[in-house]
Amino acid sequence: MQKLGRYVLEDRLGAGSFATVWKAYDPELDTDVAVKVLADNWASNADVRERFLAEARLLRRISSPRVVRVHDVGVQDDRPYFVMDYVRGGTLAEKVGHCRPAEALRLAAEAGYAVQVLHAAGVVHRDIKPSNLLLDAGRTPTAVLVADLGSAKQLADASGLTVTTGTPAYMAPEQAFRSGGFDGRADVYALGVVAYELLTGRKPFGPGGRATLTAEQPSVSSSPALPGELEVPSGIHTLLHAALSADPDDRPGTAQAFADALRSRGAGEWAPARSSGPSGLVVWLAAVAVFLATAVLSWWGR
Repeated sequence: MQKLGRYVLEDRLGAGSFATVWKAYDPELDTDVAVKVLADNWASNADVRERFLAEARLLRRISSPRVVRVHDVGVQDDRPYFVMDYVRGGTLAEKVGHCRPAEALRLAAEAGYAVQVLHAAGVVHRDIKPSNLLLDAGRTPTAVLVADLGSAKQLADASGLTVTTGTPAYMAPEQAFRSGGFDGRADVYALGVVAYELLTGRKPFGPGGRATLTAEQPSVSSSPALPGELEVPSGIHTLLHAALSADPDDRPGTAQAFADALRSRGAGEWAPARSSGPSGLVVWLAAVAVFLATAVLSWWGR
């Protein structure tokens, strides 16, 4: 049985180019945790190692129920690792293609509120995608938490970035092409992709994202429309078109604004259908009124 410090590694939850995340058990606290371990081939790279530890410090600093929290850091065999909450419920990636519109809109809004926590702390995520958005099944309704800040950057430094990082399908054009820096609206673009994907089961610009599509077809400038058969509240088409705009100025200005718009434009539209006839309460009140009126008339007639 493999261990890191006191933590017993049980199941591999995911792996990327730089690190692997494990579900683990903490015998001292008798609880499940998630452990992120830097990959062997990057452990000796000082820059990557520092970025890895910077992610742990950032997650620890942002104290919010919408962001995964770090509880411990350590080093074993010269490989750094850090320990986080284990969030039960999987990721938004598991919801793609399996969401009713109402649930898709609610989860996309929850993701927006989680991203807004980062922006309020002065951080742009740079790699928002379904697999980096965790579902906390321990809350009712299921909450969305943001995770994996390995690509995150202080907003104050974003304008000077010269290295492209992120996942192509979710990258805003200014992020993909490094055209004059970017801000939190790049994350808003990614949230738009996530919302579109939850609603339709597919990415709006394919796996290569808008950057690849634009390179192959320079005339492409508009956002794809939602399928006509998809029943969504009025305004959602317009909202996603704006969020996926190539021009940051055309997008909702903040993740909060995007989330609020998702909620307000869906409010009331997904309530269970009501009968067109009078409700039981209305019928009862009408009967009482008739009874009282009859009683009064009878009294006056005496």
